[in-house]
Amino acid sequence: MALRSTANRAEQARAFGIETLQANAMDVRCPPEAVSLLYLNPPYDWESGESNNQRLEVVFLEHTYRWLKAGGVLVFVLPQLRLAKCARLLSEHFTDLRVQAHRASLPRIQAEVVLATRRKRDSRITDAVLLDGVRYLEALATKSELEPLGDTAQVHYEVPASESAVLTNMGIPLDELENVLMESAAYRQAARVLLPKLNDVKGRPLTPLHGGHVGLLCTAGMLNGVFGEGEDRHIAQWRSVKFTDHWEEEEEDGTKLLHDRERFSHELTLVFANGKTQVLTQEKKQSMGEGKERGLSHTLIFRHHGSAHLAVEFTLMPVQLHHHAARDFTDCEKAL
Repeated sequence: MALRSTANRAEQARAFGIETLQANAMDVRCPPEAVSLLYLNPPYDWESGESNNQRLEVVFLEHTYRWLKAGGVLVFVLPQLRLAKCARLLSEHFTDLRVQAHRASLPRIQAEVVLATRRKRDSRITDAVLLDGVRYLEALATKSELEPLGDTAQVHYEVPASESAVLTNMGIPLDELENVLMESAAYRQAARVLLPKLNDVKGRPLTPLHGGHVGLLCTAGMLNGVFGEGEDRHIAQWRSVKFTDHWEEEEEDGTKLLHDRERFSHELTLVFANGKTQVLTQEKKQSMGEGKERGLSHTLIFRHHGSAHLAVEFTLMPVQLHHHAARDFTDCEKAL
């Protein structure tokens, strides 16, 4: 049985025929010693609690290791440096510990796999043995060369038989709540205030619009929306941004005057259907190379609600790119 926190990951697991529960692992309850094999691959991140903020690798291990029956097998995937935080718990409750590098699939985070067997109830270890085990794992957390996890099994772990485990989600089913929220009376009442319906812009202007007119429409949100088709389909969001210009002037007597001038300009945020994002503004945040020092001047043709066609010339500079190589303004012009 699999436990996934997001709907898309849960659907992927179900597509392989795996019985999957979509829930936050911290909200799931399982009877102690109910499973014989625990494959644990937690988020490599910190908690977001108000206090006692711990690594999630430790939190997940503390929450789930009790589910594993005596003699059960643990497969624990985590970044190498985080092994030290888990060393005491692993040494105290597990035996037959084996740590191998898992660089092939996760090279950037230097991942490793911990293989171990849950100690039996009557198994007791001395403080000296426990301390030696903790020091051994802490040393592996900083070891430069670990034995890689290969395709051929080097050590065999016997997985004991177990009955079907019952996992219970004690948390709020957020996805189901989101689906029924739109139909609730409370949402319909609150939506009138929190999400007022924007007025549609239809028809053709009686006279040609100048750049200033279009700029006002953009920053007022009247030209926001979804545009394009296929790979070029994207969401466009305009807003007004305040900039402050600083310059220095020196008088004949050597007195230096510092000037500050505030002005407003436009900023366009694009979110494409394939996950790419781009923020365009007329401000150049850093040197873009020869030929781009003055920005990029292009004429944008907007088709709003299939009727109004507005043209305006802007000088915009790409200042922020995410998840893809830099694309110039011509690509955005084609998308629009």
